[in-house]
Amino acid sequence: MKAVGLFRIAHLVYAADVVATGPSDWRSVGLLAAVGAVTLLLYGSALLRGWFYPRWVWADVLLTGCVFPWVAVVAIGEGPAVEPHGWLMVQALSSAAAAVVALGLRGAAWAVLLLLSTSLSVYEVVARPTLPALFDHFTAVVEAAALAGAGWWYLRRQGSRLDLAQERAVVAETARARQAERAAHHAALHDTVLATLTAIAAGRVDANAPAVRDRCAREAAYLRRLVQAYEEPHRHSGLPAPGMGTWAALEEAARAAESLGLKVTAQYDAVPDLPREVAHALAAAVSEALNNVHKHAQTPRAYLTVFGNAGGVEVAVADRGIGFDTSDRSHRRAGTGLRRSVHGRMAAIGGRAEVDSRPGEGTVVELRWPA
Repeated sequence: MKAVGLFRIAHLVYAADVVATGPSDWRSVGLLAAVGAVTLLLYGSALLRGWFYPRWVWADVLLTGCVFPWVAVVAIGEGPAVEPHGWLMVQALSSAAAAVVALGLRGAAWAVLLLLSTSLSVYEVVARPTLPALFDHFTAVVEAAALAGAGWWYLRRQGSRLDLAQERAVVAETARARQAERAAHHAALHDTVLATLTAIAAGRVDANAPAVRDRCAREAAYLRRLVQAYEEPHRHSGLPAPGMGTWAALEEAARAAESLGLKVTAQYDAVPDLPREVAHALAAAVSEALNNVHKHAQTPRAYLTVFGNAGGVEVAVADRGIGFDTSDRSHRRAGTGLRRSVHGRMAAIGGRAEVDSRPGEGTVVELRWPA
């Protein structure tokens, strides 16, 4: 699109030079302004949309390449506008190039045929050109169309190759990341669940001891969340579990809170693959929210809910504890922890945090990314 636009600009510069250096003629100035207006509509709309509107390409072909030459014949007669390779007739080259790029093979063929027919009929009426001059103009139009078509084909071919290479790189990186996550989960299972089961099987600990029972409960909750994270995407789409890096960061925050004695009930749904810095900041905000529950809510349980939406994620940390008055800025739970570790972290990554709490009704901390 930009290359074709530069082609038209070159033709307009040539036309402006011819009109400016020639005899003063308001009719030529008017025609040049009309060509400029059509060009502005065609390429201005293309820049706004990111691609050509076919109807404006056809308008350029019909007006600039077909109608304006006959207007010049009627209003001006012979002269630099309609002579072979005249400033108005050469606009057909960039019109043909735009048609090839935007209209497809059949549309481009009809457009080039119209442009050549107009050139032939205009030349026969006013210029009576020699065969070499007419052949040169026809050749220039066809060459412009052919070069535009070849360039467009080459760019599309290279773009397809780049897209394919990028897709393969993404697939390979995703597989590598999932393998790394799987290895990390295996290591975590070895260091926690397997170690606990081995100690119980060997009789080194009392399986009925409260500390051992609590540890088994935490590790069973971890296993349930791990199974859920892998199985839920399969159940809905048949695809491998996405977002395991994000899940792992959030799960680490949940397990850290559980190690302090807080029971965390977690629910994950379609957790997306977030950028590393976003996942870490989100996990840190969740960790601070869970710490606030442990320290201040006077309840042994917290609820963590994570679900992906279009292009982002929403997280809620809730408890059924004593709650607090969010309008009381002096309250310690509304102090440094929530302002800096929750609101501040979310704002730093372009997210948002909201705290909803009332005395005696518990607290809900909602995190959204992007805001």
